[in-house]
Amino acid sequence: MSINFQQIYVQVKDIGQGARERRLQKEQAQSTARRLLERYADELDFLRAKVEAARAADPTLRCACPLNETLASSYPPPASLSPAVLLAADGSQINPDRHAAVQFCLINVGAIVLRGGSGAAPEIHTHSQLLYGEELETQTGTMTERLVALRRDLKERSLLEELSRDMKGAVVTFTDGPIELWGGRDGEDARAYQDALQSYLSLLSRMQARGVVTAGYVDKPSANLVVRLLEIASSDGGQDSLSNLRGVSDRWLYGEKTAPLLPPGHRSAVFGLQSRAEKEYQGRLALCFFYLNVGAEGHPWPVRVEIPRWVAEDAQKLDLLHAALVEQCRMMGSRPYPYLLHRAHEVAVVGLEEKYQVEQMLIQELRRQEQEVDHGSYKQSAKNLPGRTRR
Repeated sequence: MSINFQQIYVQVKDIGQGARERRLQKEQAQSTARRLLERYADELDFLRAKVEAARAADPTLRCACPLNETLASSYPPPASLSPAVLLAADGSQINPDRHAAVQFCLINVGAIVLRGGSGAAPEIHTHSQLLYGEELETQTGTMTERLVALRRDLKERSLLEELSRDMKGAVVTFTDGPIELWGGRDGEDARAYQDALQSYLSLLSRMQARGVVTAGYVDKPSANLVVRLLEIASSDGGQDSLSNLRGVSDRWLYGEKTAPLLPPGHRSAVFGLQSRAEKEYQGRLALCFFYLNVGAEGHPWPVRVEIPRWVAEDAQKLDLLHAALVEQCRMMGSRPYPYLLHRAHEVAVVGLEEKYQVEQMLIQELRRQEQEVDHGSYKQSAKNLPGRTRR
């Protein structure tokens, strides 16, 4: 037995005994959040001024910033979806493993293209990149998992841009997760991040020039951007006043079960995203977002949809994206999620068996070329002994 369940049992009982008090505190904070939302719903100029003052005091501030729609706005999906080409991409990777016999990295990206109104089956595209030897080396050592993820994310987006180049008519692309490119902004991966960021900004500009709609779909979002805005609005500048909504989430605010702000299929107001990234994503590339309830009556499920400003400021493009995502999520039934993103994930995911096959292919080729192949670590050998159930 690897876990001391007696100790865990005692801790679980302690958690249970404090549950009622935590629930009451949370309900009080939730009630406060609703009152603040009603109070400041139309005070857009005031809210923007408060965000600007908070940003001046804390350059790392991350919160929602109102654009032109009131905080409590709720917009139904367009009655019909105009024919459009939909593209979705997702990626997977094999990270370098110092315990393996050979060091390599694999980035695998899958993309699905659905030509609306054509009656054609979805098109499947796969891009697989194997990195070995010097390709794994960085200025600070071996490529990190964070850097591999950065390259994967960039390839997802670049593949969508490549596939959309010759497409005519309305085109909508989306990926899983934030539209902002994440990675090692600081530290040992900073230079690689800046190189990837410049490539990403360039491809976003090309998509903007062609009028392509692009978005990032964040399922079960944890960032409380609107709640943070309400905290800032009600604060007097002191740090203590920013904790009064602790425990309240944007997901609850827009998807409270008995009286959600967003009925099924409705989107919220579009907000600007105040963050450190505003220095990098400027002008029409500035980051924006809205919440969308893709759930059903009695079972709300708010998700966050991130978009560049050129989409946020174009009502037709915004409606097209809204309708497309609602339709895609309904295809998945009681567990709403964009169908094309689900299919892209199925195409992109790399299993353990595939990892083993790639490793064996690489080992066999190196030996055929009379190159020395190292052994796996003894630590890994011990983990692989019969009867072991943990890695």
